[in-house]
Amino acid sequence: MSQTDAPNSTVTDEQVINWIKSRRSIGNLNIPAPNHAQITAAIECAATAPDHKKLQPWRFIVTEGNARHRLGDALLAAAEAKAHAEGTSLSDKERSKTKNMPLRAPVIITVVTQMQAHKKVPPFEQLLSAGAAVQNLILALKAQGFSTVWRTGLLCNEPAVKAYFGVSEQDYVTAFVYTGSSHCDMPVREAMDVEELLRFDS
Repeated sequence: MSQTDAPNSTVTDEQVINWIKSRRSIGNLNIPAPNHAQITAAIECAATAPDHKKLQPWRFIVTEGNARHRLGDALLAAAEAKAHAEGTSLSDKERSKTKNMPLRAPVIITVVTQMQAHKKVPPFEQLLSAGAAVQNLILALKAQGFSTVWRTGLLCNEPAVKAYFGVSEQDYVTAFVYTGSSHCDMPVREAMDVEELLRFDS
């Protein structure tokens, strides 16, 4: 399940399950980043998310290179507008931190909704479909050897950020998927006890 695995190698069900369970969010990301072909392959996987009536209520915007600075400008504009509305102001440190947020990874894949009016598919189903697309995207990037972290935060659906991505008022920025490579030791996920999260009815 990495860049070095043979394409026709046989993987058992148990290996797939353990591989998914090993997924971790990694915030310290550097180059190499996925190239356009690898990103496209990951988005092809994202697009297989459950999608009632095949509405495709999601879109993907890839931000890299100097475009990360323009995204930082949009985040800063959103933060300043939010602070102004609350009767406060940003410190120089807060301004710098906000503007530099997109520089924490070489590539950011933003997943936004594009809701479709449909009598059988309410908006919440389409929003959940977008969330499923994000998870598929993250797993597909992991399969190609890259690390990710799913970020949103208080600014992602502020007007300045929605305007930057061309997102309508009724739609959402659901994820900033920061991706790249991590050279730190991958932390081991502790075994999870799901008994309190699970109920069987028969």
